[in-house]
Formats: sequence, structure tokens, C-alpha cells
Amino acid sequence: MTFEFLNCLLGLHLQEFLGIPTLITLPIEKIVSGGLKMYLVESKGGAIICMLLSLFFLGTWPAIFTLLERRGRLPQHTYLDYSITNLLAALFFALTFGEIGKSTPEKPNFITQLSQLSENWPSVMFAVGGGVVLSIGNLCTQYALAFAGLSVTEVITASMTVVIGTTLNYFLDEKINKAEILFPGVGCFLIAVCLASAVHSSNTADNIAKLSSWSSTEDLETGNDTAENVKFGTADFLVELEKRRAIKVGDLHLFYGFWEEHLSGLSIAFFAGVCFSLFSPAFNLATNDQWHALKKGVAKLVVYTAFFWFSISCFALAIILNVIFLYRPLLNLPRSSVKSYLKDWNGRGWAFLAGLLCGFGNGLQFMGGEAAGYAAADAVQALPLVSTFWGIVLFGEYQRSSRRTYVLLASMLLMFIVAVAILMASAGHRK
Repeated sequence: MTFEFLNCLLGLHLQEFLGIPTLITLPIEKIVSGGLKMYLVESKGGAIICMLLSLFFLGTWPAIFTLLERRGRLPQHTYLDYSITNLLAALFFALTFGEIGKSTPEKPNFITQLSQLSENWPSVMFAVGGGVVLSIGNLCTQYALAFAGLSVTEVITASMTVVIGTTLNYFLDEKINKAEILFPGVGCFLIAVCLASAVHSSNTADNIAKLSSWSSTEDLETGNDTAENVKFGTADFLVELEKRRAIKVGDLHLFYGFWEEHLSGLSIAFFAGVCFSLFSPAFNLATNDQWHALKKGVAKLVVYTAFFWFSISCFALAIILNVIFLYRPLLNLPRSSVKSYLKDWNGRGWAFLAGLLCGFGNGLQFMGGEAAGYAAADAVQALPLVSTFWGIVLFGEYQRSSRRTYVLLASMLLMFIVAVAILMASAGHRK
């Protein structure tokens, strides 16, 4: 009865929802006559499953970055570790799913397409370009997280990605997604980003009010160990957080420059959003060649090969920039070195996990987008639903805030739920 209810509720055939015939198994007649084919998601049900998993993964890894930064780990060290496992995730997709089945002229497997670089290099360049803008966006995000907070940073970047990226993908995919459903969903994201700005302003005002009445002399007189006794959302918590974290250590502008710092965080977050809005359309061009950059007869890049080149460029740029930042750090961070980085095992496992989560999240997003349209796959950018949960549970964001902040926060999350439902409902089917 439960399966029948889901079937009626979603308007999908049960087997299509579970993705069984196209996502897991292949008809026996095709296996016997033509051999096992490459593992590709082809059904709407399979695409939706990929999107939901991607949503969870992509909403979780920024929380790990925030956790490590607030424990005092240098963001350069974290990002270098993250970059390694992020690339390994792409290799996993390429060497498993990309190598399953017999290579054909229309769908070459991963190793075969690597040897065709002299022919498919225009598509490879699009994939590389997508990796470059994603890497820049991720670098900006790790600093925006420190200034603007986890929830607001993710809301701004995700909303801009959907507004710009979804529009571009809709036209690149030859309008396979339902415009009458898709663009109302984009409108919901626009409303969400306006609400996010209101949440940020309200919460910042709450923090300033807490800090204006804070006095460290009270703790000195009572002899309390502030670091152990502070509670989420209190002025003491905000002060102790600034003392521990990596960014802005030793430069606490608790009363002066508070607004300026948060405006800087918003600016960085908006720039990161612009970068994020371009990587998915670039990947779309790499796998579908809408601009006809490939010569006639040259096979288009399969999603796993494109994801490999995408991740290679992302990895290379991240390594170069973060090694430079070790010796020439931003935002008055302490100088470091490659030797110090190699010795820093504090939180390295968490950073490795963040890279894997982001890599698998991106891979699943691309797999779902190739099946149902990249415009619909941008629904995974509703990751603030996940990151806001982690922000509240792990970091105490918005605790002891005003009623106005809570009302705005609830409205923002509700708008994201509506937006992701509408975007997924617009899913099409690529021929």
C-alpha cells in the first residue's frame, strides 16, 4: 500500500521512480545481443534520486569547512586536503561507471575518450573552464563563510547559481524543461535571496545588541572559565568564537567595523555566486556540444570524462592558489608553508571527507542533469536547506535571536522547499 501511495502521489510509475530498469539493470535481450552498455541515468526517477543525494552532499561539505575554520585550522590547509579527495571522487566515477560496458563510437568509455583529446579538445576546454570557475567560487566561499556565516553564504551563492545558471541551462538544453513550471521556481529563489539578506541584517543587529552590553570584566570578577561555560547565541559565545577561529584571529572588531566586515562577507558571497552560476552551463556545453564546436563524427564527451577534466582543472587551480596563499595569506592570516601544511593533521580527516562529499555531490548533479536537464538539476542548489540545519545544530547560528529573525528564517526555508519542489517538477527527458 505504501508503494501504491507513493506512485499516486508522485505521478510516476513505481519502477521509473525507483529507477530499476534504467538505473540498475538492463534488459537481458540487450545484454545478450549487444553486450553491457555504459552505466547512464536515463529515467526521471533515477535523476531525482541523484539530485536528492547531491543536495545532501553539497549542503554538508561547507559545514565541515566552517567547523574546521572555527576550530582555528588555516583555510589554506583545509582546502589543499579537500582538493585531493575531490579529485579522487571524480576518478572513482570515471574508472567505475565510465568503464562499465563495451566502448562504442557513440558512447566511448573513459579511457578511450582520454586518447581522443586531439579530436574532442573543444569540449574538454568547456569542462576545464567549468572547473576553473567552480574552484574560484569555492575559494571565495571559504572566506565568505567566516564573515557572513554558513546559512547566509550558502543562500546567496545557491540563489544566484539558480537564477543565472538555470536560465542559461534552459536555453542550452533546447527548452526540454517546462518553462511554465521552471521559472516560477527561479522566482522563488529570487524571493529566497531577498529573505536571506533580511535574515542576515536582522541577525547582525541582534549580535551587535548582544555585544554592546557585553563586559569581559564580569567574567574576570566571577572567575568563570568563559570558554567552557558559554552558551550558543550569547555575547560570550560570540567573543570566544572570534578568539578561536582562524580568520580574523587577533583582529577582533567587536564594536567598530562590525558592519563593514559583514558587508565584505556579502560581497565575497555574491562574487562566489556569479562563479557558481557559470560552471554548470559550461559542463552542459562540454557534454552536449550545443555550439557545435566538435567536428562531425567526433563523439561528445560522456558525463564521466567531462567530470574528470572538470575536476582536474579545479584541482590544479586550487593547489596553485592555496600554495601561494600559504606564503602570502589573505585577511591577515598567519603565514604558513608546505612543510607546516604536511605536518598539520588536526582536522585533516574532516577536510578529506568534505572533498569526497563535494566530489560525489557534483558527480551526482551532473548525472541527474544529463538525464533530466541541467536546469532542473540546479534544484540541488537548495543546499541551504541542509547547511542551515548544520549551522543551527553544530554552530548555534540564530540561537537567542529576535522573533523577527526567526520569522524571516522560517520564511526563507519555506521558500526554498517550494522552489526545489517546483524545479524538480519541471524535469524533462533528454532524447
